[in-house]
Amino acid sequence: MNENMEKYKINAFLDNLTIREYKFAMKTIPLVLDVSMNTFHNYRRIKMGDRQDIPYEKVKQLEILFGIESDTLINVKITGKSLTQLFKGEKQRS
Repeated sequence: MNENMEKYKINAFLDNLTIREYKFAMKTIPLVLDVSMNTFHNYRRIKMGDRQDIPYEKVKQLEILFGIESDTLINVKITGKSLTQLFKGEKQRS
């Protein structure tokens, strides 16, 4: 995985806006998220290897603002096993 790749596609969605929409978004998004402009800019610059992250609630709000489906904003698909699968695997080892 590329460490320089952005963790979230915020900039990609902003780049698809018209100039007027972009200017409006840059003023409005921090207000809706209840964060400073600086914090919003920091969100936009988070890279894949960074320990920094955006709170889940803020990610969901961004997805709503951009009109996109859940889990579309993040640049990587997160996978894993369910508790049932883990339990079955543990049971087989016993």
